[in-house]
Amino acid sequence: MTEFRPGGSTEARLAAVRERSTQVAQTSATSDSLRPRIGAISLEDLLALLEIEDGLPSPKGRISLEACRTQRQDFLDLVDRVVKRVSKVVDNFDSRALIVRVLLHLPRVAGATGVLTRRQVDAELRRSARQLLKDQENVKHWVPTQELGLDELTFVYGEKSASAQLFDSLHYLRNSRPGAVNYALVDKEGRPVTLCSVSPLEWMRVGKQITRQFAVPMEAVRDVSRVYSFDSAPFNAISFLLSRVRHHIRKTCPEVRLLSTAVDPNLGFTGTSYVAANWQRWMTIKARPYMYFDKYYVTPRQLRTRFETTNVDQLKSTYPGRFQDSSVDLLDSMIFCSRVKGPTESVPLDQQRRLYR
Repeated sequence: MTEFRPGGSTEARLAAVRERSTQVAQTSATSDSLRPRIGAISLEDLLALLEIEDGLPSPKGRISLEACRTQRQDFLDLVDRVVKRVSKVVDNFDSRALIVRVLLHLPRVAGATGVLTRRQVDAELRRSARQLLKDQENVKHWVPTQELGLDELTFVYGEKSASAQLFDSLHYLRNSRPGAVNYALVDKEGRPVTLCSVSPLEWMRVGKQITRQFAVPMEAVRDVSRVYSFDSAPFNAISFLLSRVRHHIRKTCPEVRLLSTAVDPNLGFTGTSYVAANWQRWMTIKARPYMYFDKYYVTPRQLRTRFETTNVDQLKSTYPGRFQDSSVDLLDSMIFCSRVKGPTESVPLDQQRRLYR
């Protein structure tokens, strides 16, 4: 077998990866497996695939951030280019997760105009794919191996181990919410296919507006703070899970009157799954710039934990070149709500308040 040496020539590196991939594929074929899962060949080899030129022309021209977040075909072509390279040698690579991650990081390089070169998008896709491969490797024992129907999944609640690991590794925020209650649809092996976490609402602006406009005290609101669904999940798995969560909370938590969540359209989310579960959009909240440390997105909570501050000027001064914030205008987040008992009333667009942070 050709030895893989990261420091070798491009041709040698490509030959090594191809040889390893071919040998693994032949071994997999004899064991009735279609393609190797992550870990069948070394992660180092997989990551090398994203560093080696594929012989295709380098992406040229420009593309807007709006075209990326609305997933226009020219953006999807760039995504497909990267996904095809990985999918030649690895199964269960989550292309939807890749899209969300790259949309989270494109504002860092977009500039105030919101226009990028296709080479910039391609570079961010490869970087996000590398990190996603590493993260999937960390939780490969929890990654579903086949597509299933809703009737093949079981609703569970209170699960901690798998959900925490999956949120910490695969959710775009890359951390589970402390003290949250996790709900999931799991396969027969107990692997979560679609999952969410529910925690007390901490967003004071949203809580006060809900109390003022809808007469629901903040302590009676629970926030769906994390949602993750694998590519292999049934298309309506999220809305089905949300309905089961609402039903479970109605039966077991009489003090809870309302569920809420924030949907970020900058990541391509539209709230379709919430609407399908009979949630309603009640308000919006002005977006704040995304923040990045060493080119990776960080939440205000993570900044406070790690640096004991969220002051942008202080962080830029202390970590010149390492801390960045986006300058492009971002879309407002949408706040969807669902009453735990009875129907949830719709709010006309002209009556939906726009909140400021």
